[in-house]
Amino acid sequence: MILTGKEIKKRLEKDIIIDPYSDNRLNPNSYNLRLHNELVRYTESPLDMKKPNPSENLIIPDSGLLLQPGVLYLGRTLEYTETHNLVPMLEGRSSIGRLGMYVHVTAGFGDVGFKGFWTLEISVIQPLVIYPNVEICQIFYHTVEGEITEYKSGKYQGNKGIQTSMLYKDFENGKY
Repeated sequence: MILTGKEIKKRLEKDIIIDPYSDNRLNPNSYNLRLHNELVRYTESPLDMKKPNPSENLIIPDSGLLLQPGVLYLGRTLEYTETHNLVPMLEGRSSIGRLGMYVHVTAGFGDVGFKGFWTLEISVIQPLVIYPNVEICQIFYHTVEGEITEYKSGKYQGNKGIQTSMLYKDFENGKY
């Protein structure tokens, strides 16, 4: 089951934390999250899963920033979210998708207990000028059935900013 907007609001400061929160961004069954003014872009090609890949920070000025096709940009939400007893999910807004912008390449599925800012995996199919603070995606919440084990990853939990891939830690820890 997906929570309604009214249920999202009812669970604020209990199962759901959204900071900052505004009623203006609450939808019938989701909540719009905004794009922070920072992006990260990898600076070398090819990328290597077994090591940290160098990157650079970009700032989106109020006048806008031109994104190019074929480049992966990592962004983040302006809002911090925390979710307990529910599964948070992230989807791009249809108005953003209709401009040819993908907000997340693969990571729209959150875990019960996630705390932090959402890292957005942004790509465009044609050149597109973007702006900070735009409502870029929406978070919605699924109920869960069964015993809950909260997310406790040392890689992405409690993040403060944009995080590049930390898959290399799995190689270091002998997972692969």
